Amino acid sequence: MSTLKPIEQQAEDKMLHALTHLEDALSRIRAGKANTHILDGIRVDYYGSQVPLSNVANVSTPDAKTITILPWEKSMFKAIEKAIQDSDVGITPENNGEIIRLGIPPLTEERRKQLVKHSRTEAENAKVSVRNARRDANDAVKKAVKDGMPKDDGEETEAVVQKLHDKYIKKIDEILLAKEKEIMTV
Repeated sequence: MSTLKPIEQQAEDKMLHALTHLEDALSRIRAGKANTHILDGIRVDYYGSQVPLSNVANVSTPDAKTITILPWEKSMFKAIEKAIQDSDVGITPENNGEIIRLGIPPLTEERRKQLVKHSRTEAENAKVSVRNARRDANDAVKKAVKDGMPKDDGEETEAVVQKLHDKYIKKIDEILLAKEKEIMTV
């Protein structure tokens, strides 16, 4: 049985990775209120190299409808504005020479439905990853049984992997439900 523990551990690691990836992806979907995570994917040209926005400016949310960006160098204003406009954030930055402001507009009903649909797609991708981890683990168990491992140990390991699968699928559903509620709340 001890030789099958690494298979269980590897399956759980893959499932956990799928869950954390989903949480990261959903944190970048804006739900009508200011959240600095929507800017995480933005890269800024900083002296010839592309760096994350957080490496060249202080990003904060002074209230629920505004994100402020305070560049550490005055020369970065144009590069930051250009990076935000070129991204898929969909918000036009306002620059007053001191600070860059992003006003978060209220979401329309149609846009909310699009964001829910996108969230469901991300959740389904995470579920597919969890199912693939279960399949890979079960294949490895079957191979181990074929190579001489006791059949009872193999069946026990498959049961453990199935319980892990069920646990992570349930967590994904819970995370998706919470995100849908957040998006649809006006």
